[in-house]
Amino acid sequence: MTGINAQDKFAMHGDEPIAYRKRIRDYYLALGYEHPYEWAHYREVPFTALAKPLSECKVALITTAAPFKSDAGEQGPGAPYNGAAKFYSVYEFDTHAPPELRISHIAYDRDHTPAKDPNTYLPIAQLHAAAADGVVGELADRGFGLPTNRSQRITINQDCPDLLERVKKQAIDAAVLVPNCPVCHQSVSLAARHLEDAGVATVVLSCAKDIVEYVGVPRMLFSDFPLGNAAGKPDDPESQRSTLRMALALLASAAAPRTTVQSPERFMADHLWKESYSNAARLSDEEIKHRRSEFDRQKRKARQGT
Repeated sequence: MTGINAQDKFAMHGDEPIAYRKRIRDYYLALGYEHPYEWAHYREVPFTALAKPLSECKVALITTAAPFKSDAGEQGPGAPYNGAAKFYSVYEFDTHAPPELRISHIAYDRDHTPAKDPNTYLPIAQLHAAAADGVVGELADRGFGLPTNRSQRITINQDCPDLLERVKKQAIDAAVLVPNCPVCHQSVSLAARHLEDAGVATVVLSCAKDIVEYVGVPRMLFSDFPLGNAAGKPDDPESQRSTLRMALALLASAAAPRTTVQSPERFMADHLWKESYSNAARLSDEEIKHRRSEFDRQKRKARQGT
């Protein structure tokens, strides 16, 4: 009998999470910005265990998706980055009616994510299904939108307290947080920390493992998917179902902070999709110049909306 080569079981090249903090640092240095962004980083992480069974808990959904603005230009599936569509304060939405929420205002992976299926970033249907199946007690009547803010000071001192006050008014036991872009992952991580410190258990659905773990959160379900798909693969209800159920299981089972579970799902058969996002090494000088100009233009549009 021929022996089995141990290398036959090795993972293929690229079968590891994208190092987003390094990728983004190199990208903006290539664009000519001299001072790389400094991500939030904590040594200690708060942790709140569920005070009762998950099947009895009221669960909230927190998203970084933006309310549709009729006067802000293109915001639909495949829309280019649109700074005018940004929002700057915590908002609420009805979880019993399909909300008009989009992600054109943030830097998700547009090369591999058309954003046609909102269930990839807004797992309302799956949360209702989890409540119907008795996995959770109920989905809160109101969901919450959290701004994607590069200013950690504003996120920590303004947005997180505002979010917590709204969560407390609804007597929320636990929260599912769904980011989309790199800075989104930092924002929801800061929010998760703030909620946990106040006694609300949380789980972050993530596609940017290094950012969330660097900030430091109690619980994270990591899916090795392109940004914009933290709640599951597009047009794949089973992927969306299993993603949320894994997150909810983690919410109930984690025994200590910094607990990360990785989904076993693959986005594609290979990992070539990981090579394009904000990869300065793949850009020509002309493309770098164009992206710098476009980034500055979008920043001006965003400032006009504040």
